[in-house]
Amino acid sequence: MSSRRDFIRTVSAPVMVMPFLSESQIQTPVRFDVDGKVLRIALMGLGSYATRVAEAMRSCTRAKLTGIISGTPSKVADWKGKYNIAEKNCYNYESFDAIRNNPDIDAVYITTPNALHKEQAIRLARAGKHVICEKPMALNAIEGKEMIDACRKASVHLLVGYRLHFEAKTLEIIRMRNEGEFGQVLFFQGLSGFRIGNPSQWRLKKELAGGGAMMDIGIYSINGARYMIGEDPVWVTAQEVKTDPLKFGEGVDETITFQMGFPGGAIASCLSTYSMSNLDRFFLNGTKGFAELKPSTGYGPILGRTHKGELTQPHATHQTTQMDEMAAIILDGKKPMVPVDGEEGLKDLKIIDAIYKAVKTGQRIRIKLD
Repeated sequence: MSSRRDFIRTVSAPVMVMPFLSESQIQTPVRFDVDGKVLRIALMGLGSYATRVAEAMRSCTRAKLTGIISGTPSKVADWKGKYNIAEKNCYNYESFDAIRNNPDIDAVYITTPNALHKEQAIRLARAGKHVICEKPMALNAIEGKEMIDACRKASVHLLVGYRLHFEAKTLEIIRMRNEGEFGQVLFFQGLSGFRIGNPSQWRLKKELAGGGAMMDIGIYSINGARYMIGEDPVWVTAQEVKTDPLKFGEGVDETITFQMGFPGGAIASCLSTYSMSNLDRFFLNGTKGFAELKPSTGYGPILGRTHKGELTQPHATHQTTQMDEMAAIILDGKKPMVPVDGEEGLKDLKIIDAIYKAVKTGQRIRIKLD
């Protein structure tokens, strides 16, 4: 759309000139009263996913939508009425540093294009607000580490939008694995893909997305392999196939197959693609049994089975559960079964970096995530 260039120009200007906060302000972020045990959240970037999160938060008991940040005035006007957002809690990309002085907002959920995450997260941390960032957390591991350091320095949480880390059937498989019900895990398969539409969208622009399918959908198989197997990989190999170089330009991957090796001996074989649909499946195999999720990552009900039968845990809207659980992490110090912090996001970025290196070099790339 024609506003995309204006959007980036609007965001880039304040990014290049960081907020006018003193060092003492950065080190002593504002703290607000959270005795009510409800996390007050602003959404940044009012696109389709932010809408999904906002609708899901209507059912939350621990999290409340109280603010919005957008570069599109018409969206701000619409959202103010639809979600009863006070005028003083509405910001644009130039003004949102002033959020520091707003006691109605405790945390901000970033749902903007990947290339904007780092600078926006750093500005929010300097403003003393907790940061929730949609995945991938950044364009690469270097940027991810900068985000972690900034949030740590400001003593604010940095969480990543791993909604499936709270999904009931997924957690049941993890529980079974932890209790040894699959025996020694030997193999994982992750299939993540769909046919992408509009060729002018930001997800197909290297400068905004940082890549292609791997950054958007392939990260699910990377992260899923880690939480299903229960280990972090120590090596990767990868191969890229591109059938449409016009739609998928330089640096925008269409299809990548990749393999990961784990210290316990398990092997993962995964596919990430923007050119094939009906690909949303995780399969785990061990010496005593198996587990399958299909669909494994979609928004609708996750369906699963193991060697013991169908998984019957009830479906709940993922983003409702996610936001309530993240509120518990920030307000109560709750420890989730699978981490959703910046360090978790950084591990996936390191693996993505290694996959792209493996594609480029044709070599097996060693990974050290600790």
